[in-house]
Amino acid sequence: MKKLSHEQSRQNSARRRRKVEARHRQAGRWGERSEPMLTSGKINYEVGGNVEATAFGGLFAMHRLVTRLGLVKAIDDGLELLQIHLPYHESDHVFTLAYSVLCGGTRLQDVDRLRNDVPLMNGLGARLLPDPATIGDFLRRFSEADIVGLMEAINSVRPQVWRGRGADLLGEVAYLDVDGTNVPTIGRLKQGMDIGYKGIWGYAPLVVTLANTREVLYLVNRPGNAPSHQDAPAWIDKAIGLVAPYAKRVCLRGDTDFALTAQFDRWAQQADFVLGTDNIAALRTRAEALEASAWTRLHRRALSAIMKFPTKAGFAIT
Repeated sequence: MKKLSHEQSRQNSARRRRKVEARHRQAGRWGERSEPMLTSGKINYEVGGNVEATAFGGLFAMHRLVTRLGLVKAIDDGLELLQIHLPYHESDHVFTLAYSVLCGGTRLQDVDRLRNDVPLMNGLGARLLPDPATIGDFLRRFSEADIVGLMEAINSVRPQVWRGRGADLLGEVAYLDVDGTNVPTIGRLKQGMDIGYKGIWGYAPLVVTLANTREVLYLVNRPGNAPSHQDAPAWIDKAIGLVAPYAKRVCLRGDTDFALTAQFDRWAQQADFVLGTDNIAALRTRAEALEASAWTRLHRRALSAIMKFPTKAGFAIT
């Protein structure tokens, strides 16, 4: 197999295009044929030289966006984990790990896929990306305050997007969803892990998201046996304070674990809320004592109208 130069390959490609155009001009002018049009003959394979490509070209547009929003600078200013930058800054580690996840990585070692992708590094303007061992050392430097600082650095640039397209992204109502979830781990001695009510060893993080855009505003890790509402009011307050200046109306949503009556009066001054509540005797008695005219039927939207966002498992219900 002969390897051609890049210039020769370009010339061959142009010649092939001219041949195709010449064949297309013959359409409708064929005479009768005694043999089928599709035949089998000798095949020649050609490999062009000096060509580099990457399967993750979309990262370039993402990195250009976060740079223009000022997220790179915000992370470097908000985190002070490295005394000397030889050569990597805090943002280099954060974005390398984030881009590895976006490209399907599930562990630190998967960063090596990006480090061996020369076109990708060229597109990101990097001579080299940090290796897994270096990123692991970087992650071990984090304290709880540093994790909060990273989240606040990311949140500090979100309003630029909300202001630019706020009407489209946030809409008439900005919905804040709060929930606890279970994250199992295969580790046995990881710090803070515990067994949850489902019998799963791992963690029970609190997640506060902006449902309109599916952005995770705050993610707080907790032991696996932590109740869903543990420490939730402080993070809910932060989320409301972040979104409220840029939304016409804020609505907090959660299940029965977040019906924290001690917070209702304060939250009502800044947002509406739709929270579940347990079917306790006191509330049931008060509800049954209401006049029939105080009730209105809840008309739910058709399932086809709310299954909007395709996911791997099907559709997400909004």
